[in-house]
Amino acid sequence: MITLTIWSDFACPYCYIGETRLQNAIEELGIKDDVVIDFRAFELDPSASKEVVSSTPERFAMKYRLSLEGAKEQIEQISSLGRDLGIDFNYATTQYSNTRDAHRLMKLAEAKYDRDTVGRLNEALFKAYFVENLVLADHKVLLDKAVGVGMKEEDVKEVLDSDKYNDEVRFDEREAMMRGVHGVPYIVFNGGFAVPGALSTDGFKSALRREMSKQEKAAAEKHEGERPHQCGPDGCQLL
Repeated sequence: MITLTIWSDFACPYCYIGETRLQNAIEELGIKDDVVIDFRAFELDPSASKEVVSSTPERFAMKYRLSLEGAKEQIEQISSLGRDLGIDFNYATTQYSNTRDAHRLMKLAEAKYDRDTVGRLNEALFKAYFVENLVLADHKVLLDKAVGVGMKEEDVKEVLDSDKYNDEVRFDEREAMMRGVHGVPYIVFNGGFAVPGALSTDGFKSALRREMSKQEKAAAEKHEGERPHQCGPDGCQLL
């Protein structure tokens, strides 16, 4: 079994692209039942407003000291990476806002629902932001997405109307800080080696194969030199 611990944010384009490539790699290797994904919160901007205060090209240009046209070109290049994966990626028209409540909703899913529901919610929130260009700080949006993947309306409202799971989100972010994580996606394989960024699908396949090979080697070493047990007409013995 491979456990992948993934720090990401729903407003991070490379997180959506990287996680999609990772899922493709898992599917292509045929190991879906042998992989467990543990999602961790990482807010790119914990102080972001719950209201949309600027366009993505404007924010991108200011952050990276680009002209507005230069920002639009880079945004389009990133969007094209998403489209190459079959995602109707609309990064230029995303509506940037605080993502804390979206992460708290993921913590609810992890606490009360199965892993399939958690995975569906993760995908639904990325899609809401990058495909549908919805505001992830909007509780109506979050309620709709959560109920749409099978979560109970009363569970979702209870969390959104409180500060429940705030501590869990902060715990994830403190752990990331202790690990020296400054950017996402950040993926840890079985608590060991880490992939800091969005690899290609083939790159993820190589990383997964490496982990599988390591586990197979460890299993072989564990049993090396063992004397097998066997029973026959004359009784049971060690061979």
